[in-house]
Amino acid sequence: MHSHPQWRAGALGLSLLWAGALAQSQGLPDAAADSYEALRAKVEALRVQLRQQQQLLDALTRQLGPAAAERGAIAPPRSAVAPEWLAEQRGMGGQQGGAGTPPAPATQAGPVGQAPDSDRRPPAVAPLFEQPGVLTPRGKMVLEPSFQFGYSSSDRVALVGYTIIPALLIGLVDVREEKHNTSTATLTGRYGISNRTEVEVKLPYVYRSDADVSREIFTGSATDAVFDTSGKGMGDVEVSLRHQLNDGGVDQSYYIGGLRFKARNGKDPFQVVTDCMVRCVGPDATGTGLPLQLPTGSGFYGLQPSLTWLYPSDPAVLFGSVSYLHNVTRHNVSRLVLDGTLEPLGTITPGDVLGFNFGMGLALNDKAALSLGYDHSSIDRMQQNHVTVPGSVRTQLGTLLMGWSYRYSAQRTINVSIGAGLTRDTPDVTLSLRLPLTF
Repeated sequence: MHSHPQWRAGALGLSLLWAGALAQSQGLPDAAADSYEALRAKVEALRVQLRQQQQLLDALTRQLGPAAAERGAIAPPRSAVAPEWLAEQRGMGGQQGGAGTPPAPATQAGPVGQAPDSDRRPPAVAPLFEQPGVLTPRGKMVLEPSFQFGYSSSDRVALVGYTIIPALLIGLVDVREEKHNTSTATLTGRYGISNRTEVEVKLPYVYRSDADVSREIFTGSATDAVFDTSGKGMGDVEVSLRHQLNDGGVDQSYYIGGLRFKARNGKDPFQVVTDCMVRCVGPDATGTGLPLQLPTGSGFYGLQPSLTWLYPSDPAVLFGSVSYLHNVTRHNVSRLVLDGTLEPLGTITPGDVLGFNFGMGLALNDKAALSLGYDHSSIDRMQQNHVTVPGSVRTQLGTLLMGWSYRYSAQRTINVSIGAGLTRDTPDVTLSLRLPLTF
């Protein structure tokens, strides 16, 4: 009787399984010993690595100083392998689970640490105008020394006489060229009352020099008459208050309201000596009517509300502002002329100034920024004794500006700007340098 082939294969497999089990039972003590020694070697290697990492962490902590530890920048090290897991592995001989894979650390259900406060302040741009766009943070102080230079020149031709026909003049032709140089060194201090409100004080020192070159044609004179004058001293002190009106954010506008007060502590135009006798205006006027010393102040108190708008659109920031400067009327004004004589002028009402500007700031990288903008001011006519002064007209001042800013440390920034006058009455060129220092 022949047995089935499947039965013979089953008997052979059962015999092999029995032989393998017997061999495994005889070699179990040696395999357990080898696994325990391998696990022990791995644990020792982990302990060596842990000591090396701890030494490196201590060295980094000493380099960063105690401030980093107070802020929680470096967390205390955790044990690389839990002792309970080691004890369990020793008792099991490394047979259960992977010998070199410790259990994953338990995750914390709650949030870790505290999220930083979101910065709701407007983005920084290279400053072009008088008012900065970025407010000073709460409790911080910014001390900003600055220097500004302006130069302007103008030509004027005066016809003194009468004409018989348009091509024939009977009289004199007075050709006059005027050059004005103004240098202003200013120390500005800003303090953040809150993250939305700051106060600013500005102390300027002004040096001015003017040259008036004239020649009367058709008089036989080939030389120019030059009239030089200058003046220096403290300018008008300014105090400003600015407040951020809304939160703003990414692709959302920021609005900043401001109020500026301008004193008249600088030497005003009525305190300097004017080159004329008794009267400078009128049929009996004598002298050139030009000041022998230039004033450093405006001579009038001023109050200027303003509204600034900023719109971040990465990587650019759009900005603009509108303002209105009201100059306070002065009564019983007198002008100082030669020989110490006072010429009464009465009530003087200077023209108010309506201004606006706009521009765009572009961040070149995390330290450098570039800004382009335009500034315009419209000055109203002056009145004397409630009557418009003869020859006084509305004046338009337009300036094209370009600025560059570079932050070379967390507390130090350098700002440079240049302006080009676009109207006849605007300074031909204006250069500004600012060095804000944050404390």
